[in-house]
Amino acid sequence: MAAEGDVELELETEPNGSGGVGGEGAGGRAAEKPRKHDSGAADLERVTDYAEEKEIQSSNLETAMSVIGDRRSREQKAKQEREKELAKVTIKKEDLELIMTEMEISRAAAERSLREHMGNVVEALVTLTN
Repeated sequence: MAAEGDVELELETEPNGSGGVGGEGAGGRAAEKPRKHDSGAADLERVTDYAEEKEIQSSNLETAMSVIGDRRSREQKAKQEREKELAKVTIKKEDLELIMTEMEISRAAAERSLREHMGNVVEALVTLTN
């Protein structure tokens, strides 16, 4: 019976690569894993400590928010001016219906395409097909 127990020990330790040394190989590996885990946790602690120590100054935040607000307002103005220019473009009802039926798109999409191409049906169709 003791011989069978020895065989089982050898089979269990061989896949781990200990080569017949039962308790020490498994114990040594178990000791290495927590150490690796602890070093990773320590690295994570250092990173989070650094991030927590940094403070955001309110003046920097206000400056950034004003820059973002200014940029948004400029983009909105440019968009409104573009829409006004497109609204001034005259388009023919026949051209609009042609694009709607040929391309099978909504009236709004066909009208937008025609207005962007200054009423030129050929350019609008070419753009819509590409």
